[in-house]
Amino acid sequence: MGALTDGVLTGSVYALMATGLTLVFGVMDIINVAQGIFVILGAYLSYTLQVHFGIDLFLGLLITIPTMFLVGIVIERAFLARLKGPEKTAMSILVTYAISLVIEGLLNEIFSVNNVQLSASYVNESFKLFGIYLPYIYLDGFLLAIGLLGALYFMLYRTRFGASIRASLADQSAAALVGIDVKKVSTICFGIGIAVTAAGGMIFGATNSFNASTSYDLISRLLTIIVLGGMGSLAGALVAGILMVTLEDLVGVLWSPVWSTMSFFVVLIIVLSLRPQGLFGKQSARVA
Repeated sequence: MGALTDGVLTGSVYALMATGLTLVFGVMDIINVAQGIFVILGAYLSYTLQVHFGIDLFLGLLITIPTMFLVGIVIERAFLARLKGPEKTAMSILVTYAISLVIEGLLNEIFSVNNVQLSASYVNESFKLFGIYLPYIYLDGFLLAIGLLGALYFMLYRTRFGASIRASLADQSAAALVGIDVKKVSTICFGIGIAVTAAGGMIFGATNSFNASTSYDLISRLLTIIVLGGMGSLAGALVAGILMVTLEDLVGVLWSPVWSTMSFFVVLIIVLSLRPQGLFGKQSARVA
């Protein structure tokens, strides 16, 4: 029961971080391998606000989320908007990897390579659930992730801008013909994809020690989540995130911690062998 509880609570946070990755791919055909370092950047922003300004972690999100949104807008306009043609997706991997290396170097220079971790009363205090004790930050992170994922879903399916996004997903040329500014939609989507890393980074930094190099493990997990869930599928990201953490915990408890991470990749290989588009992926559309 503890593994299942942890899987749902923690997996939803991973899903939130992966959502930005899958949204950007769905709209822009861009694979953002810098998503991991953006999560760590968001964690460091929360760390800076807390340590140097005494701002609560959750209150600090009112600053870090808009800041990361603006960072995403600038990066998309400066680098990714220039990518065009059939090589766009492949080139995006190289460009975002270069961006990741630059940000990693800057973070190491500013904060050093020593691990840090966010702290607060709700990080250290626990509550009892199904006979196990969990820090409040896990529940708070779950509620935050579900709230933001719900807001993204509402935006996509209940707003005019969301309709523009879905039209761009289906056919960018047709969307442009009916008056949708596809370039503007792409820029804002990338900003949103980076903005959610502020929340995911804060939760991640409160539940794990981290430095800039932690981004490598993160991006491998996030990419695995969106591939398993289905490239471009928001629902798939949520299910795959929860599945990943739950499976790792169950294998670690029932079998051996050595095989916990490996077990998820085994499931990934099996699923993709039977269903190459992932659990929720569609061959004719990217977002479900």
